[in-house]
Amino acid sequence: MQQPPVSDDAGSRRALHVYSLGFLTQRRLRRILDLAGWNLRLGWPGAGGTVAVWGRRPVARRGEAVAARSGAGLLRVEDAFLRSVLPGRAGDPPVGLLLDRSGVHFDASAPSDLETLLASHPLDDPALIARARDGIAALHHWKLSKYNDVDPTIAPPAPGYVLVIDQTRGDASIGFGGASADSFAAMLAAARAENPQARIVIKAHPETALGHRPGHYGTDDCGADTELLTAPLAPQALLAGAASVYTVSSGMGFEAILSGHRPRLFGQPFYAGWGLSDDRNPPPRRGRRLTAEQLFAATMLLYPTWYDPHRDRLCSFEDAARALAADARARAEDRNGYVASGMRLWKRRHLQRFFGRGPGLRFDDRPDRASRAAAASKRPLLVWAGKRLPEHRADDLRNVEDGFLRSRGLGARLVAPLSLVSDAQGIYYDPGSPSDLEDLIAASVNLPEAELARARDLARRLVRDGLSKYNLGAAPPPKLPAGHRILVPGQVEDDASILRGCPTVRTNLDLLQHARHANPRAVIVYKPHPDVEAGLRKGALAPADLHHLADVVANASDPAALIAACDAIWTMTSLLGFEALMRDKPVTCLGMPFYAGWGLTRDHNAPPPRRRPGPTLDGLIHAALIGYPRYRDPVSGLPCPPEVIAERLATDTIPLPGPGNRLLSRLQGLLASQSALWR
Repeated sequence: MQQPPVSDDAGSRRALHVYSLGFLTQRRLRRILDLAGWNLRLGWPGAGGTVAVWGRRPVARRGEAVAARSGAGLLRVEDAFLRSVLPGRAGDPPVGLLLDRSGVHFDASAPSDLETLLASHPLDDPALIARARDGIAALHHWKLSKYNDVDPTIAPPAPGYVLVIDQTRGDASIGFGGASADSFAAMLAAARAENPQARIVIKAHPETALGHRPGHYGTDDCGADTELLTAPLAPQALLAGAASVYTVSSGMGFEAILSGHRPRLFGQPFYAGWGLSDDRNPPPRRGRRLTAEQLFAATMLLYPTWYDPHRDRLCSFEDAARALAADARARAEDRNGYVASGMRLWKRRHLQRFFGRGPGLRFDDRPDRASRAAAASKRPLLVWAGKRLPEHRADDLRNVEDGFLRSRGLGARLVAPLSLVSDAQGIYYDPGSPSDLEDLIAASVNLPEAELARARDLARRLVRDGLSKYNLGAAPPPKLPAGHRILVPGQVEDDASILRGCPTVRTNLDLLQHARHANPRAVIVYKPHPDVEAGLRKGALAPADLHHLADVVANASDPAALIAACDAIWTMTSLLGFEALMRDKPVTCLGMPFYAGWGLTRDHNAPPPRRRPGPTLDGLIHAALIGYPRYRDPVSGLPCPPEVIAERLATDTIPLPGPGNRLLSRLQGLLASQSALWR
């Protein structure tokens, strides 16, 4: 069972003797064992020591022999059931390990720690079962499996097929699971005999599809009623369309149970014998009847040792799954690479890091040439949304913009973003056309409760820590007069969100005039936009105008503190309106920002027909902060979930820009009045 870390003091940790090179050369493997309280060593262990071996591989025999001769204990190590995006043979490190003191989970001939958990643990704690239920929902929502190199653009076969799951030849789970290579021939024959009119889809193992290891089936096994599927499809997509599922001992059989199937098993995997499968070769010792949630609780919550690659610590299943989901999404979207256009020079290094989980980016600022390059290479065309021109043409064109938790500092001062969005339909600030964010908000009504709760927790964290888009470390707001206080945030007047999302009111002066006219007795608090205050963008107001319309001008004030101090907000399209909604403040929109038109704001303009009341605030938050942007951890350099970015911003653990970046930023400030030269 999962071993808690003993101490950070290497002298008090348990010695773990190893005799295979992988334990010494695989950095992530060593680190997880170290955090779990093990100190890797060479040499003779002696009685009372512990020897580590990898599962039941042939190389494990050396360690087994040493343990038997020395009287040392044996720790069998295996990958956890959520491992990585690519298989280990492709170089991806694991996000978790199985550390078993009594056996190995796939060896049905002897009990393992997992089998003991499943057989004897009460598995009746309501909180544990609730976590299991939410964990199953998370795997389905994010389509996570052991390996996660999938292409979401590939459609699964038409539903109604019988799914037969292949495995790699020589896999230890086959022989130690009471099966053999002959079991695969028997399984396919049974699938055909028991489903005489059905289509058969054979799912190849990911390592077979990548050419690393052979499987048991090939084109000779196909025919009019049988196809071999090697395409990188998510298991959940395949299981959703399957009428029945056949497997020997694949981990995908476990996922089939979580998807509501009762798989036919021709081996004795860890999930056999608990009343959740049709066992053609029932394993000994097992007879307890479990629910899918209980099976999940033991297998995913209690048994593995999970690792958080961003915070470099052991963690819960939930944190490991979120880390893996962020990496899997990046790989899925970046798998073909991109041609990129309209990207300023200083952004290119950051874009390459953000969108480089695949072959990377090729930059070309000439729209026609970039479009031809994208077509020729069959790569998506990335264009900075504000720089898109009619000459940018591609079957797969994605508009790029900053996300809503952007940085600690202004983009206009060349501070690198922590989040970016890539939209295949439009862009969030343009209500004149559909966007991916609109689709996510509309679909949020179907989110699992666990995902909505995650959005609530994230919003609470942002509110608690006073986090906003730019997080400038601004001064506390001035003392505000008593009365009904309305915050009016100024905006950059030539910003695309104003030009695209404001049909009538398009200037800060107009916004203030409307707010004052509708609220003659209110205390109007005007907050200029940071880029305008810095002299970098258009939108400054004359002091005489401010004197007549605003009771308080909150220069350089913390926006989160201002929202908290005010009773309502009036805005054109400012993101502060969204941040005010997260703080339960009423918001009036004179434009049509992404958060308007869903029944959550008071809107002065008719929303697009695509937007209708129905999504909740939690659903809006999930779409805008979890589903839509991509995040990159500035510490580990890895794709990450938004919770990591919120923590980095709150603790200010963000590497500072280099001196070259700061020098260029100063030069940009000097040339602000000639912005056409550098924008």
